[in-house]
Amino acid sequence: MTRTTDTATVETNRPETTYTLGVSRDLVAQHFLTVPDPGPEGEIHSHHFELEVRFAGPALDEYGYLVDIDAVNDILDEIESRYRDALLNDLPEFEGENPSVERFARHVGDRIAAELPDATPNSLVVRIWEDESAWASHRRRLE
Repeated sequence: MTRTTDTATVETNRPETTYTLGVSRDLVAQHFLTVPDPGPEGEIHSHHFELEVRFAGPALDEYGYLVDIDAVNDILDEIESRYRDALLNDLPEFEGENPSVERFARHVGDRIAAELPDATPNSLVVRIWEDESAWASHRRRLE
């Protein structure tokens, strides 16, 4: 089977995904990069992050939902509360890590996967924009 994604055409033996649902949220948080020679990114600065979560799966539940949007919004409320106006470097999940937007996307994916009740979707993509031109995403299978 050949399928086209946002970035490439890939060969896969998985069944084709039929449904996709997305929800987005925005928040402001701060961080500073801890890589060698980070330039101005080594100073504490704010980003107006936009988070987008996309769920996909081949079937709907008994109510015709891929995932309950209210349940997703409840999870995103908790994520927003956790990260809004926070300095990412100070949070335990970033301890010992450079708080890149890629790692931020993974941590958001971890929280969603842990909190999502009875997952009908089988995949999740978290995409986070740190400004109008730069974003990173994290993709995982849901079980």
